[in-house]
Amino acid sequence: QVQLVESGGGLVQAGGSLRLSCAASGRTFSSYNMGWFRQAPGKEREFVAAISWSGGMTYYADTVKGRFTISRDVAKNTVYLQVNSLKPDDTAVYYCAAASVWVPFRTYEYDYWGQGTPVTVSS
Repeated sequence: QVQLVESGGGLVQAGGSLRLSCAASGRTFSSYNMGWFRQAPGKEREFVAAISWSGGMTYYADTVKGRFTISRDVAKNTVYLQVNSLKPDDTAVYYCAAASVWVPFRTYEYDYWGQGTPVTVSS
């Protein structure tokens, strides 16, 4: 069992940055591939970024490539999402999730989800 708690969201102006964190509990955290997703009001949840259990592979949605960076600190049981050059279209609730398989963009492959942290980007 893995429990996930996101933090770091907030209100930021366009062009600004945030660092989102996802703290995980459970001794098997290091064996899970981790992903970040987001859901804007009235829209479906969409894939943002993922990192493999070893940290050796990362994968990004085209819409965030070059602006967002995913990383993990196994010692701290935490996954991060550094979000830079934010745009109003990035406004959403951001969720982290854990998956035992590496199919990073498929929402249904993730076994555990956090409650989300909201990000609002003003123009």
